[in-house]
Formats: sequence, C-alpha cells, structure tokens
Amino acid sequence: MNILILINDAPYGTEKAYNALRLAMTIQKDHPTEQVNIFLMADAVGCAIPNQNTPQGYYNIERMLKSVLSKGGKVRACGTCADARGIRNTQLVEGAEISNMSELAQWTVEADKVFTF
Repeated sequence: MNILILINDAPYGTEKAYNALRLAMTIQKDHPTEQVNIFLMADAVGCAIPNQNTPQGYYNIERMLKSVLSKGGKVRACGTCADARGIRNTQLVEGAEISNMSELAQWTVEADKVFTF
C-alpha cells in the first residue's frame, strides 16, 4: 500500500505536524512493507529545516522526519511554499527535498490512502 500524508501547518504551535508524523512512524513500525510519503505545504515546509532545538521532553519534528526517512519514507516540501517563506535555498533535513505540484499530483494518483493534517 502507498500512503500519502499532507501536512499544512507549522512544525510547532499546533500539534498537526506532530500527529501526522506520529501516524507515519506508527505505520512504518506496525506495517513495515507500506510506503509512506510525506508532502509539506504552506507553513509545514518549516518542518524540514534542520538544527531544530526544542526544550527537554518536548517533541522534535526534525527527529521525527529523520525517523520516517530512515525507514524508507519520502519527504518533499512544496517549492512554491518554500519560495513564499524565503527558504527555497535553505538546507533541508538530509533526505528531504524541494518538490512541486506535479510530484504531489503524481503521489496523489499513486496513493491508496491520503491523509491531510
């Protein structure tokens, strides 16, 4: 099965990115043969910025993304959204890439399930 998770919210402030990544990590743990793709849009492109420093005991979106990537998940960030936020040329978490609507459209038609956060 191919699962697409769209994240639209900033990495911190709400728990949408956190819950989306919790779902992705649990799918990978409990169903390791399933493909998990994550597409970051709007303020969620900030999820892929490296060197996040969160307080002790607080979740860390960068670590969660790295976990998804280490288990074969794919992470893409909307290029238009990155441009709008001035981070197009910012280095992303290793393994995450800037993408576009064409790739999102392709991932969508290939997905068996799509979740939006």
